[in-house]
Amino acid sequence: MPIAEITIVPVGVGSSVSDYVAEALRKVRARGLKYQLTPTSTIIEGELDELFQVLKEMHESPFKKGAPRVLTVIKIDDRRDKSITMEYKVRVVQEKLR
Repeated sequence: MPIAEITIVPVGVGSSVSDYVAEALRKVRARGLKYQLTPTSTIIEGELDELFQVLKEMHESPFKKGAPRVLTVIKIDDRRDKSITMEYKVRVVQEKLR
């Protein structure tokens, strides 16, 4: 299953952006997608078409809250030879650290 990482930076809104992050995450939760919030980004699992749609909604959300500019960085890991999850990727590395 594809995994996307997104970082959204509203520009021109001050130094605190937690309200903007929360609003963007509401888009993910409304779709029932599995996600992991990190200190600097959000990681989301889902089918590719659904990911693209929610990533667009997340990018647009700061504009709807009045941000004059938004910088968004997106990475997509789309492995098609086998199904992977966020937990699987972390577990494999943790096992190798032992």
